[in-house]
Amino acid sequence: MRKRSVTVNDKMQKGHRYYLTERSGRNFDPEFGPQLTPKQMLQLGVFGGKYMTDARNEFPKSWFEKAKLAVDGRDPSLNYFGVDASQPLSVWRKKGWIHPDDPRGWFQWYCRYYMGRRKPQEDLRQIGRWKAMRRHIRQIELHCEPGEQTCRKRQRQALLHWAYDSRKF
Repeated sequence: MRKRSVTVNDKMQKGHRYYLTERSGRNFDPEFGPQLTPKQMLQLGVFGGKYMTDARNEFPKSWFEKAKLAVDGRDPSLNYFGVDASQPLSVWRKKGWIHPDDPRGWFQWYCRYYMGRRKPQEDLRQIGRWKAMRRHIRQIELHCEPGEQTCRKRQRQALLHWAYDSRKF
């Protein structure tokens, strides 16, 4: 694939440029196996419908066609499990989880990774964080009947935020 430049102009980044070096949805790190695409996540309902609503120009229009997006502030009822499973961005910043290139956090990194951007050190860090979410899968397996989606709804919603299809556990 020929390297392609993307310039971002949204509320959080003005004139930010990155490069796509892989084909969209291809050549992921072997340690990284998300079960949901960004498009699927947005259609299911994540982040109270308020994630990247001003960044539509950066990503394919098809991602937003059936996305559950809030008109005004966050609306947890738009989340697949109907619960709030997010921490404020201020918490993420305080804990050092935000990279300057992706000021919105993990999902922004994932969307850009999915599109074909690669940043080796940051990719390893984010993939490590993604893998750490598996502990929530184990809690659901230990405490819920298979397929019982009303059990541990906050953990299930949080897993959806990290591209794990928690509807199937």
